[in-house]
Amino acid sequence: MITADQALEGRAAILDAAGQHPYARHSLWRGDEPRGWRLADAVAWLLPPGQGAAGGALGGAGPAVDLFAELVAAGEVRPDQLLHLPRLDAAELSGRLAATRIDHWDFRWTAAPPPPQPGEERVVRLTGADHPALAELIEEAFPTTTSRPGDPRVVDWYGIRDGDRLVACGADRSRGDIGFLSGLTVAPAARGRGLGAALTAGMTRALSARYDQVALGVYTHNVGAARLYRRLGFRDSLARSSVHLA
Repeated sequence: MITADQALEGRAAILDAAGQHPYARHSLWRGDEPRGWRLADAVAWLLPPGQGAAGGALGGAGPAVDLFAELVAAGEVRPDQLLHLPRLDAAELSGRLAATRIDHWDFRWTAAPPPPQPGEERVVRLTGADHPALAELIEEAFPTTTSRPGDPRVVDWYGIRDGDRLVACGADRSRGDIGFLSGLTVAPAARGRGLGAALTAGMTRALSARYDQVALGVYTHNVGAARLYRRLGFRDSLARSSVHLA
């Protein structure tokens, strides 16, 4: 039995405990019935297989680490899985969770469409026929991304072409209650021409027609991208740490 102040059964109960936070609304897919727990000021949950991470949490990093340490010990989380937790450092894991890597990033969201950007009319929805070109562009421009053709988390792909060549792309990973952009990238030879702003604005506008909020993630070291996203309206932010368990 997991030590917690409250067990949370199902998506609705977890969302209520998390105060309907946009991050929880994104992380908990529609139609799923995950398990969750509240401990002190943290709300944590386990995700079904196929969603990338094993689970996530909002609130205090310490209680979240305590919960997942128990879940690892109970065999409910494998030692080689990924967790999306509140911002923390390696010292906070000491003696509780063993990690091979910690990635720091920010979850950013907006409730308003972005200001118009030059070239955003060039953003088009891609099809399965574009997957080879997508794979080639991603390998060249953003090989560390987790969003790739064939990823079951991806709903749609969007892109910008220069003639017959795909020069920018991004994934729509909107599986929860808010729109979510992922894997945004521009071919190295096409950078500096405003395509990143055009792609982000075009995709955000498309998703804003279907969702009340649109979000994305940006690594803390990617200062240029963070500045761009803020200019496009992604001003609300939540600090996250992705813990790759040993």
